Amino acid sequence: MSVESHLFNLNIERAVLASIIFDPTTFEEVAAVLEPRDFYHPFHQATFETMGELYRSGEPIDEEFLKEKLELKGHFNEALFVDILAANPLTHTLAYVKEIKEKAIKRELLHLAGQIKKITLEEDLPVVEIIDEVQAKLYKITNETSSSDFKDGRKAMEETLKHLVRMKERGNSILTGLSTGFYELDVKTAGFNPGDLIIIAARPSMGKTAFSLNIAQAVLDQGKGVAIFSLEMPAEQLMMRMLSAKSSISLQRLRTGNLTDQEWDIVSRLSDYYAGRSLFIDDEGSINIHQLRAKLRKLKSQHPDVELAIIDYLQLMSGSGGKDRHLEISEISRNLKLLARELQMPIVALSQLNRSLESRPDKRPMLSDLRESGAIEQDADLILFVYRDDVYKLKELKQKQKEAAEKGMKPPEMPQIEEKRVEEAEIIIGKQRNGPTGMVRLYFHKDYVKFSEEATEIHREYEAKESTFELPTNI
Repeated sequence: MSVESHLFNLNIERAVLASIIFDPTTFEEVAAVLEPRDFYHPFHQATFETMGELYRSGEPIDEEFLKEKLELKGHFNEALFVDILAANPLTHTLAYVKEIKEKAIKRELLHLAGQIKKITLEEDLPVVEIIDEVQAKLYKITNETSSSDFKDGRKAMEETLKHLVRMKERGNSILTGLSTGFYELDVKTAGFNPGDLIIIAARPSMGKTAFSLNIAQAVLDQGKGVAIFSLEMPAEQLMMRMLSAKSSISLQRLRTGNLTDQEWDIVSRLSDYYAGRSLFIDDEGSINIHQLRAKLRKLKSQHPDVELAIIDYLQLMSGSGGKDRHLEISEISRNLKLLARELQMPIVALSQLNRSLESRPDKRPMLSDLRESGAIEQDADLILFVYRDDVYKLKELKQKQKEAAEKGMKPPEMPQIEEKRVEEAEIIIGKQRNGPTGMVRLYFHKDYVKFSEEATEIHREYEAKESTFELPTNI
C-alpha cells in the first residue's frame, strides 16, 4: 500500500460527493463531520464548499445548480465533475465520511511534523517557545477533530441507573464527589464532583489560597492525590502554609524556624506524612493553558489517584497569545472546563475580583465582580467567594486614623478587632449549576492560615509528647 493511500482516497471522496448529489438530505449528516479542507483534491474541496452554500441558501444541491455556482466562482472543471457524477453513490455514507476525516487528520499531523522540523532547524527560537507552539498546534488539531454521537434514551438511562447504584452503595452520604473538609459546604454542594470547574474568587488578602490549600489537605487526608499549579508563590511557601494548618504551629514560627523540640518532632512526622501522599506542585510561575493541559494529562496518566487539580491563580495564566485579554481568559476558562470533563476530575481555579466592589457599601462579592471575563461565570459549575468583613473594617479604621493624624487630630482608638486571632469568614456560593446558592460561615485562624468550622482555639492534631527529635546538623 502506497504512502498516498494512507493520506487520501480520491475514489471515496468522489463517491461521498456523488451520494450527496443523489440524495441531498445526507448533506447535513456529512457536514456535521467534514469540512471542505478535509477533502484532499482542491476540486472536491470547492464542490463540497459550494454544496454548503446551496444548502444554506435553500437551493437544490443538484447537477445544474452545482455547475452554475462553480462556474460563477471560476472553479468548474468539466472532466472532474463528470468523474464525480460517474461515481457510484454509497449506501453506508457515514463510514466512508469517517475514513475521509481520518485521512485528513493524518495529513494535518504530517504537516505538523514538517513544521516541527522547520521551526526546530531554521528558526532561532528557545526550546520552550518551540514546545509551546507545537502543543498549541496539536491541541488545535485534537480539539477540532474530537466529536461524539448522541446518546439515545436507553444509553443515557443505563448510565443514570449506574450512577444511582454507585450513590446507593455509598450509603446515606451527602457526598457525590470529593469532600471539601467542611461539613456545611459539603451539605450544600455534595462535594467537588468529577468534571466540574470550580472557581474560588476573592479580593487580595481574603484567604482564597489558604482556603484552597485547606481543601487540598482534606483531599490528601482522604487518601487521594492533588496537583497544585502555583503561579504566585514557590512550593516551599505553599508547604509552609499546609504545615502550619495541619500542625497548628504558627506560620510565623515556621518561617523563622523558631520551633521547640516538640514542634520539630511534629514537623518531622508531617514530613513522613506528605512523603507518603500523592501531592504534586508545579511552581514554574509562568504557564499557558496548553502547557498546563499537557502536564496534567501526563500526571493523571502516571498517577491515576490524583483526583483534584488547583490553579493559583487564573489571571496569571496565559492563553494563545492574543491581544484581547478578555478573549484570552475566555479561552483559558473554557479549556479548563473541557480538561476537567476529559480527565473526569474537579479542577479548582482561583480568581481575582474587580476592584470596583471596594467602592460599594456592602463589599460582599457578586458574580459581576469576576475579573476580566463573563466567560468564567458561564463555564464554571461552582463559584465560591471568600469574604471576611473584618478585613474591610480594619482597613477603614486604619484609614480614619491616618486621616486624623494628617489633620493633627487625636486618632480614634483602635477597637479589639485588630487583635483578633480568629475572624469570621463567609464562603458565598455565587453559582452552583446543580444545586442551591447560599452562604456557609467559617472561621479564619490567622496564625495558622486555616479555615475551620469552629471559632475556638485549634488544638494540635498531634498529641504533645516528649520529643525524641534531634535537629539535623545540616539545617
